[in-house]
Amino acid sequence: MAHIDLPTQSPGIRGLFEFRPETARPLGQLAEVLLRGDSSLGRGERELIAAYVSSLNDCHFCMSSHSAFAALQLPDGWSVVDGVLHDPESAPIGDKLRSLLALAAEVQRGGTAVTPATVAAARESGASDVEIHDAVLIAAAFCMFNRYVDGLGTWAPHDRADYLPMAERIVESGYTTSG
Repeated sequence: MAHIDLPTQSPGIRGLFEFRPETARPLGQLAEVLLRGDSSLGRGERELIAAYVSSLNDCHFCMSSHSAFAALQLPDGWSVVDGVLHDPESAPIGDKLRSLLALAAEVQRGGTAVTPATVAAARESGASDVEIHDAVLIAAAFCMFNRYVDGLGTWAPHDRADYLPMAERIVESGYTTSG
């Protein structure tokens, strides 16, 4: 049960967005730009960073929803998502994404936890400054989103299949037009 009286039964951030549409609008726009805007990183890769950070923060709703969003947009879908969530070092992903996930993990621990060596490793794996920037911002934003969702005690479905209809809407329509 949520810590505040939400007039909706929608899970996670959806219920919070319905409660405060005026704050939902800019947060949805931020997610749209970070996860679906123009980028040399694929949408599935960016969603995977969001899911990974959410798993590190133990935010079940965000980890589950963004895992589904990533799985629908990655060529090898759930096998990649599950591999990253289990162990990014052995997951079936490229070195650049692996290095960006390492960077995101440092951001999740705290901004000052990011080391020059991790940034250098990302560059050495082929990550551009924009990709490094975006990975850091996705990680930082998802620390905020995770704390928002869990800090207000929202509920989350447990079954992976329950996230698929929302994932299909997000993949099709995005964060600012989905309901």
